Amino acid sequence: MKRSIPKSESAPVAVMEAQLVDALPEGTGWQFEPKWDGFRCLAVRDGEAVELIGKSGKSLARYFPEVVAGLGQHPARRFVLDGELAVPMGSALSFDALQMRLHPAQSRILRLSKETPAILIVFDMLKTADGTDLVSAPLRKRRLALEAFFKTYGSDQLLHLSPVTTRLTEAKKWLARAGGGALDGVVAKRQDERYRAGERVMLKIKRLRTADCVVGGFRYASTRADGGARVVGSLLLGLFDAGGKLDHVGFTSAVAANERPGLTRKLEALRGGPGFTGRAPGGPSRWSTERSSEWEPVKPRLVAEVQYDHVTGDRFRHGTRFVRWRPDKEPHQCTMAQLRLEVRPSKLLKAIAS
Repeated sequence: MKRSIPKSESAPVAVMEAQLVDALPEGTGWQFEPKWDGFRCLAVRDGEAVELIGKSGKSLARYFPEVVAGLGQHPARRFVLDGELAVPMGSALSFDALQMRLHPAQSRILRLSKETPAILIVFDMLKTADGTDLVSAPLRKRRLALEAFFKTYGSDQLLHLSPVTTRLTEAKKWLARAGGGALDGVVAKRQDERYRAGERVMLKIKRLRTADCVVGGFRYASTRADGGARVVGSLLLGLFDAGGKLDHVGFTSAVAANERPGLTRKLEALRGGPGFTGRAPGGPSRWSTERSSEWEPVKPRLVAEVQYDHVTGDRFRHGTRFVRWRPDKEPHQCTMAQLRLEVRPSKLLKAIAS
């Protein structure tokens, strides 16, 4: 790997970030981009030196040696690109494959870099090949410079130019396809805005959907109600697979505080059995803690409707929002098909991969 570059010399300390809003902005002066399902990354090259700076400000270079090597072989010897590291798997991007790179064993990282090589989908440029600093330039100018960069050097197996549009109708089409394995939503940026490192000045919009899930278990809250009895902290959600087994797909903790004591009594009355007969929660992972593996199984009697934004690997990427109970729906009707319908090929992904 090439030597590391001090961030203060070659790139902003932090990437420009986005705030979550409910809807795409209307009016003129907006540029819309797909929000790709990956790791945000500033790719820096300065002569022989290459660095990958993550959203946290820490280096990602050791986890993506194939990206470092590819950038080191690029004909342009100087640039700072803002983009998204992603791992294509068929017609989707695999966030699971991306997460597997964050591993302490370098031998495993090297193996995965060959088996599932990452790409960098680029959407902004902060320094040109001739060394011009674009941080203070408006987005409109930075985009033109980025397109000129790709026109000069072209795309390859590593670098891909992310599409943009100023048309709200096109952005709505992208948003409709989000959440199923390639796009994580849509980002809106002001065309006259400079690059504001570390500030949440962009807007991100996600597509929210609902699913009916079986409650297969629960975890107690870390604190007791009124300092006394334990109350439920989160519900563990499941869906039945094609073989009739209940797989854990995520959790929800958005239950009103005044409802928790009553819900706790109801759940404790249903305790027993395996809870999940297929994939169960609490499996080993780099994020597991002793507490996260502790849960109480319950009989599959309760059905909850929850709101979610993204599915990956047949489970909810983030925690869900509780919407309502569904006493009118039988648990066996809650199947994995609700999520798998969301995972479909993306024309945008095919476009950048071609």
